[in-house]
Amino acid sequence: MALRIPTAARNAAIDAVVDLLDAGAGAATIEVRTGSQPATANDAATGTVLATFTLADPAFGSASSGVATLASTPRSTTGVAAGTAGWFRAKDSNGNTVFDGAVGTSGAELNLNTLTISVGVNVEITSGTMTMPAG
Repeated sequence: MALRIPTAARNAAIDAVVDLLDAGAGAATIEVRTGSQPATANDAATGTVLATFTLADPAFGSASSGVATLASTPRSTTGVAAGTAGWFRAKDSNGNTVFDGAVGTSGAELNLNTLTISVGVNVEITSGTMTMPAG
């Protein structure tokens, strides 16, 4: 038998995770980094920070069908280093890691307008989601 989670529980679980981003006095951030994502979100961040986005506060809307969507997209910032985006790390305003994930231009947890980031050039989050599987 497989473990299955009803929609109400999926929504509550993912809302609890994304609500951790709103801890602290300020808005959460997302760092876009080069290289490969660490094995777990408990591991130290790897790669070079290419860009840091400041999120809306609250960062995500309420979940629906187990999916929470990043609020107020698109969001823009400028590159602080040059390179190819490999992954992202989301942190609360106190700098605590909440989660990390894949970047892409479509179909990823965090979608950017480009994966090639340059110093001083605008880069944009076009969309972002967190999903709690049904099982």
